[in-house]
Amino acid sequence: MSQTPPPSRRDLLRPIEMLGGAAIGSIFVGLIVLMVTREVQLAAIAFGVVFIVVLVALAMFALVMKPDAAEFEEIAEEDREGH
Repeated sequence: MSQTPPPSRRDLLRPIEMLGGAAIGSIFVGLIVLMVTREVQLAAIAFGVVFIVVLVALAMFALVMKPDAAEFEEIAEEDREGH
């Protein structure tokens, strides 16, 4: 059996980047709703909804994006340096 190479650091950090981006967007919206309405429950609901929507959107963008020739070359170069 052939061994698969371990995932790169970039691949390992991608989910954390998505969660961070979703958190930043949802905190922003949650704070805006809290300042406008002064209702914590409504701000919490807005935070949750925006967090899920942004997270799903980022995941869909990540699935749709296909690497071009330059990215394939960079990936191959990183693999050569790592081994």
